Amino acid sequence: MRELADRAHPALTLDGGAILDEWTGQWHELSPAASVALLLLGNATPEQAAANYASHFGIPAAQATADIAQVHRALDDAGLLAHTKPAAPARGRRRWRWWR
Repeated sequence: MRELADRAHPALTLDGGAILDEWTGQWHELSPAASVALLLLGNATPEQAAANYASHFGIPAAQATADIAQVHRALDDAGLLAHTKPAAPARGRRRWRWWR
């Protein structure tokens, strides 16, 4: 898995977990199962995380793989994962600031 973006700060709570998006100030709440998936994804490959998830919750491997993929997709859709390639700098006319 890609790591969390620098602006994303995870926290464990009594109800599972949450991730603060520093740029937007928005908290993304995680269920207890999603918190476990996030911890497992941070320390292993998706395949290893799914195997550990399946053994932790006692569910079939196919279901664990789908759950891990869903958590990964949700984090990516929320923009909380770091990009593997940095964005290209914007090209165009250089704009001078008004105080110059």
